[in-house]
Amino acid sequence: MRKLITIIVVLSVSLQFVSFGASAANEDRIAELRKQIDELEHQAEQYRDSIAEERAKAQTLKTEIAAIKNEIARLETQITVTAKKIDKTKIEITDTEGSISDTQETINRRREAISNLLVFLSQRDSENLVTTLVKNDTLSNFLAQAQQVDNVNNQLLNLIADLKHKKAQLEDAKNSLEGKKSTLISLNQENSAKKSSLLDVKSNRDTLLTRTKGQEAEYQKMLAEVEKRKTQFFIELQRLENQIILGGTYIVHVTATNIPPRGTKIFSYPHESYRLTQGYGMTKYAKRGAYGGAPHNGIDVAGGFGAAVRSIGDGEIIANGFNSGFGNWVAIKHPPYNFVSVYGHLSAFAPLPVSTTVAKGQVIGYEGSTGNSTGPHVHLSLYKDFFTYEKSKQLYFNYFEGSVNPQDYIQ
Repeated sequence: MRKLITIIVVLSVSLQFVSFGASAANEDRIAELRKQIDELEHQAEQYRDSIAEERAKAQTLKTEIAAIKNEIARLETQITVTAKKIDKTKIEITDTEGSISDTQETINRRREAISNLLVFLSQRDSENLVTTLVKNDTLSNFLAQAQQVDNVNNQLLNLIADLKHKKAQLEDAKNSLEGKKSTLISLNQENSAKKSSLLDVKSNRDTLLTRTKGQEAEYQKMLAEVEKRKTQFFIELQRLENQIILGGTYIVHVTATNIPPRGTKIFSYPHESYRLTQGYGMTKYAKRGAYGGAPHNGIDVAGGFGAAVRSIGDGEIIANGFNSGFGNWVAIKHPPYNFVSVYGHLSAFAPLPVSTTVAKGQVIGYEGSTGNSTGPHVHLSLYKDFFTYEKSKQLYFNYFEGSVNPQDYIQ
């Protein structure tokens, strides 16, 4: 019996050493990747700050090209960061799979040991007291056998407790593995979006240089044309919106209920790292007539081309589409008040169809400059009354009525 218990202990210790040897190298590699990721993210943040400074300057071709150059460098750095995160996650998945395998093997050995101990105890229990006494020459031998049975019983209880603990560890490891696999999928999607954004930025740079021929006067002329086109769009949009309201021909219509007072902080910003480029209401840009004389009905938030855009709260995707004003956009309804948040100018959508339930902070798309936009940002609107309608095979949402200042409800 002592030999059986010794074998069980030795096997358990051996498995732990094998597992430690395999994971130690992985832990060193993960630590090195974490260090590289931190350094690269700091570098990307510096690029983002440089872009913000350049965008804040008077709009000239020189500053625009400098901003684009930094945007390209930032995206290339972030692609490298995400690639390293992917490598790190793959190592963690391999490590977790190894841990699951080791734990499963330990569980199997614990079960085998328990089975052997149960057989031994069953055999002892099948002997009556007289038989046991006859098999032992002296009373001391009998008492020693009784002590050994007691020891085996305690060992059995310990093995059962350890088996329960190992099973709990196995479940935790399996849950962790599922989480890491989900993270890997998200990282791959993120890197694909960033690579696509990088191609867009380079294409925009080449188009800009071709259109302006590298001349400042041509660049200023192009800016004036963009602003004029934007003003005309919003004038036409207001006419369309009035027609829809009068006719009541909505596709989707949501009205908020029991609206909380201003200052109730229930939402978060759509970027983890961001800068506010335009506020709500009659901003300087709005006063120039950019929105057909109307106020800016949301806030503009910039995190950089291809940056992940996140839901500001728990909710359900109720609409998404494209129009020439706001480019790619997504709308999310947030219970219990049924506020609706809208995110415009996205470069790409996350693979989330309408009716999908999303959590606060979940990635719903990626920042871009689609539609009427002079630079990458997310236009975020928050509605107490929201509706959609279709015109010329494009999906629109109301702009002039029903919005509230998002910052009144963002933490």
